[in-house]
Amino acid sequence: MTAKTSIVIAREYLTRVRKKSFIIMTIIGPILFAAVIIGPAWFATLEDREVRVVAVIDSSKLFIGHLPETDYLRFEYLENTTVEELRENFDDTDYYAVLYIAHIIASTPSAVQLMSDRQPGMNIRMHIANALEKELERQKLAAYDIEDIDRILESVRTRVSIRTIIWQDDGGEKESFSELAMIVGYVGGFLIYFFIFLFGAQVMRGVIEEKSSRVVEIIVSSIRPFQLMLGKIVGIGLVGLTQFLLWVVLSFVLVVVSQQLFFPDIGTPSSETVVAEELFTSGTLQQSHPVADDSHDRFGEMFASISSINFGVMLLSFLFYFLGGYLLYASLFAAIGSAVDNETDTQQFMLPITIPLIISIIVMMNAIMNPYGPIAFWFSLIPFTSPIIMMARIPFGVPFWEVALSAGLLVATFIFTTWLAGKIYRTGILMYGKKVNYRELWKWIRYTG
Repeated sequence: MTAKTSIVIAREYLTRVRKKSFIIMTIIGPILFAAVIIGPAWFATLEDREVRVVAVIDSSKLFIGHLPETDYLRFEYLENTTVEELRENFDDTDYYAVLYIAHIIASTPSAVQLMSDRQPGMNIRMHIANALEKELERQKLAAYDIEDIDRILESVRTRVSIRTIIWQDDGGEKESFSELAMIVGYVGGFLIYFFIFLFGAQVMRGVIEEKSSRVVEIIVSSIRPFQLMLGKIVGIGLVGLTQFLLWVVLSFVLVVVSQQLFFPDIGTPSSETVVAEELFTSGTLQQSHPVADDSHDRFGEMFASISSINFGVMLLSFLFYFLGGYLLYASLFAAIGSAVDNETDTQQFMLPITIPLIISIIVMMNAIMNPYGPIAFWFSLIPFTSPIIMMARIPFGVPFWEVALSAGLLVATFIFTTWLAGKIYRTGILMYGKKVNYRELWKWIRYTG
């Protein structure tokens, strides 16, 4: 890298890190990330715990006294009252909603209505539906005249929690948490998608601005066009890398500080249960039976399983695939910027670049659900999609040879695209007032002068 290229890199870097937009985004990003981590638990502590009373009009007489109540939900069974009468005086009552169960519910399970002057919460609707289903099942089984049916049903009712164990090459075992791997993979892949678009577009806009202001005519008089393009790409890439590292550090600090402020005892078994209770009862009803404890245990297991993700490997993988993907796409964005006079004219050239990125986001969901399938495998090798897809697969554990092959193909491809973009850049950067098409670009690529 020449001294002139280094000057361009320093100029691009210092110019952008001093902008207010960079400073604002660097501050807002960690705050948003910390809010996503701590916010749900904190808001759960502020949630309204008002007891809801639901009036029940049961024409079937099958469910009177059989709907399970919770700490925040009560049922009041009404007789000799119609829905129409209750609706007329509803505003004068303290009822949250009216549950009407038709007499034909045994043959028509949809013959149930939940009525209110507001939209009932999904948690209450699901609680009632589950309660009605279980009671109907119990009564239908009881019709077979099986002795002691209630005790039998209670004894066979079992919840299963599956632990995932990975056998390691050294003979050891490691417990994993698939849901956590899915979250980490999705976030990693989406961040790369976001950064490639964000900073790649900055490269393109920077080239267009310099070209339209004719500043580039002065710059290329003292530096070769390829060196200028490379300096802009590397400089803006370092801006993105700086912002990401600042986000990681500041997010970690904010999460730790917020944890100490709002949940100071987190990490101990008792506190994990408290936090789990807050999270799993925010938007869901507390259960008065042991099922709720399973959710608490599950949440505690998730906290313990965080150590199953090798965040050192994830961070290094992210940095590599971000830089590789950025260099690949930024060179193409720079080529587009040099070929047009304004941002409006970029639309015809943006489609071939954006399609692989959009496909990557679509395929990423498949890769998360089936990280070892053929679709995930091949798209994690194709250089134009591998930065996003491979990041989605790595939390699940990917053979080293696949990562090495994917990385090698990505490096080779961004070297080729940088050379290709350089051919377009050196011709297009000084061309004004001419509408460029793909045939013209092909001529610039073939030009050897």
